[in-house]
Amino acid sequence: MKRTLGAVLLVAAVLTGCSGPGPEGSTSHASGRLPASDVNPTPREHVADGGTLRWPLPEFPSQWNFNHVTGTTGAVERVIRGVLPYLMRADEKAVPRPVPEYLRSASLKRTGHGQTVTYRLNPRARWSDGRPIGYADFVAQAHALSGRDPRYEVSAVTGYRRIKRIERGPGEHVVEVTFDGTYADWRSLFSPLYPATMYSAPRAFNTGWMNRLPVTAGPFKVQEIDRTAKTVTVVRDAAWWGPPAKLDRIVYRAMDTSAMPGAFANNEIDLMDIGLDANVLRRVQGARGAAVRRAGGPDWRHFTLNAASPILSDVRVRRAVMLGIDRRAIARSDMSGLGVPVRTLGNHFYVNTQDGYRDNSAEFGVYDPERARRLLDEAGWRPRGKYRAKGGRTLALRFVVPSGVPISKREGELARALLERVGIRVRIEQVPADDAFERYVTPGNFDIVPFSWLGTSFPVSPMKSVFAQPHGDRIQQNYSRVGSEAIDAAMDRAIAEVDPARIHVLVNRADRLVWRQASVLPLYQRPQLVATRADLANLGACGFFQPAYQDIGFTKPAGPRP
Repeated sequence: MKRTLGAVLLVAAVLTGCSGPGPEGSTSHASGRLPASDVNPTPREHVADGGTLRWPLPEFPSQWNFNHVTGTTGAVERVIRGVLPYLMRADEKAVPRPVPEYLRSASLKRTGHGQTVTYRLNPRARWSDGRPIGYADFVAQAHALSGRDPRYEVSAVTGYRRIKRIERGPGEHVVEVTFDGTYADWRSLFSPLYPATMYSAPRAFNTGWMNRLPVTAGPFKVQEIDRTAKTVTVVRDAAWWGPPAKLDRIVYRAMDTSAMPGAFANNEIDLMDIGLDANVLRRVQGARGAAVRRAGGPDWRHFTLNAASPILSDVRVRRAVMLGIDRRAIARSDMSGLGVPVRTLGNHFYVNTQDGYRDNSAEFGVYDPERARRLLDEAGWRPRGKYRAKGGRTLALRFVVPSGVPISKREGELARALLERVGIRVRIEQVPADDAFERYVTPGNFDIVPFSWLGTSFPVSPMKSVFAQPHGDRIQQNYSRVGSEAIDAAMDRAIAEVDPARIHVLVNRADRLVWRQASVLPLYQRPQLVATRADLANLGACGFFQPAYQDIGFTKPAGPRP
């Protein structure tokens, strides 16, 4: 979900495309299964030099520090992948491998009860201020994201908290990171990597990336952030030491998701996430020069329940809500007309197509309105006409949805109809998409909220920030605001394991505990359907693939785009 695709998960109401080289011979949609990726994979020599890619965003970020609690969003990740270092990039099997422009190699050595990772950096790698990428950046990021200094407003600390020390290696461009125990997902760390100059002090970490990207190190650099037009323009960076970017520039433009189909049809943008809207699918399929890319996605749709709200603080009520929602009915509704298989998701860590997936939803993921009613009776919520009440208060919940996202509204309407059957009143509250996380989800201003978690190659460590016990106001990404020592311990055991088969067992043990907590209700693995210009290369629906922005462009002989 990564968020990196590394240390944290991405959150967004709607994402816009995904990029990366696709595997030759991936399974086709005609075979009855979605392919692993569908990005029009094209060798660089067949990609035209030049052109502008017009890439929409579902929101316009103000915080560009991806590791800040309000910066861990899909829109931020979409931009920074082209301008900041990612040491690892997942291959077609979701296996992270070193990105040679930044990292020559990374080797693991067990040391007693711990482990040491030796990073051999590319000596040509430099920040835009001329400083080499190296030891100081590792130290600053590890400290900031360790959670040891509460002044750093971080979104996740998993992995970084386990770092014992960082030392200079035997060579000038070698960094050695020693952990205080085993940590299987060490490849998730330092991607993205931020400069020490902007991470060494809490104030710089928290505010130094507000409305700006002051330092970069990628195939593109930031030319302009226009908050009035809600655009971010990045251009090819001549100082980039790797293969030069094929595109001249990428213009990211924030717009309401409901406006994207019209903009695509009018040739104002070059790609858009169709999401799960059959009407949009039909509309973009009719656009001139368009292609629809389809793939099995790493992302999963869910409802988050706010356990800190007065009504949902009772686990019996949360369980009743989950039992009163027919997940298959919602999945059928969301994916109607898309021509993709409908299957509910029974896990909080793995999606259906991943190794290790087990459906652990049997007790609380089934649709059982009668049991839901019994739980509400036990909790003291008795029928009073159409809805239940307790102590003179009606059992009513706020279902918050971002405006311009029809699927969220439909989910709310269906959930409202289902929960009315067990005596729960649901009020759907539409809020501005730009405000959805900063003003509603992050501060806990909701009862139920729908969105998608984005999967990564690391099933546990990114999700720890979602399910770990909150400590005071430090919730990281645990928007349910509830946890337990048992869940924390179960996730820690899974993270510390290195044997893949044993990891699967431990992850599923943790998942069963999360189901019992009844804080996040998985709905389904989200297919990726992305409309693109037919000549757009190395971009589209990519599943677990991660992007190489310098390879994105338009196929020859189309030539440069206007």
